[in-house]
Amino acid sequence: MKLAEFNSAEPARAADTLRPCIDVARWVETVAAARPFASKDSLLAFASQAASPFTSAEVESAMAHHPRIGERPTASTTEASMSRSEQAGVDPADSAVTEALARGNRDYEEKFGRVFLIRAAGRTAPEILRVLNERLANTPAEEDTIVAQQLREIAVLRLEGLITE
Repeated sequence: MKLAEFNSAEPARAADTLRPCIDVARWVETVAAARPFASKDSLLAFASQAASPFTSAEVESAMAHHPRIGERPTASTTEASMSRSEQAGVDPADSAVTEALARGNRDYEEKFGRVFLIRAAGRTAPEILRVLNERLANTPAEEDTIVAQQLREIAVLRLEGLITE
C-alpha cells in the first residue's frame, strides 16, 4: 500500500493494514490515529516509538500469533505469509538444524512457557540456533525484555514491507 493511500484510508482499513504487523490493539490504534505521516521514515519511527514499551499482556497477546522457529504456518493470512517469508533462512530440508531447532524450542518453552521468538528475517538457521542456545541461559526477566524488543523489530520490519512511498 502506498503511504498516501494509508494516510487517507478509513480508520478501520488502516487498522486492518497494521494488524498483521503485530496484533496489539493499542499499537494498531495509536499508529492509525497518528496519520497522516509525511514520509515512510516518519511512519516507521513513530511505529517503533509507539511499540516501546509493550506491556506484558500485549507481549502475551502478540506471541499467540507467532509459530515456532522452523515451523512455517500454512494459513493463507497476511501474517502467515509474512512469517513464512521471515523464516526463509531456515531450510526444512536441513534435518540436523531442524532437529536442533525443535529441541531448542522444546527446551525454551519448558523454561519460559512460550515459544522462542526472534526476528528471523535476514538471519540464517545456524545464527538463529546459536541465539536460541544463548538465550536459554537468560533469566525470565531478561527474556521478557528481549522478546518485547524482538516483537518491536518484527512489527516495524513488517510495516516497512507493507508501505511504499
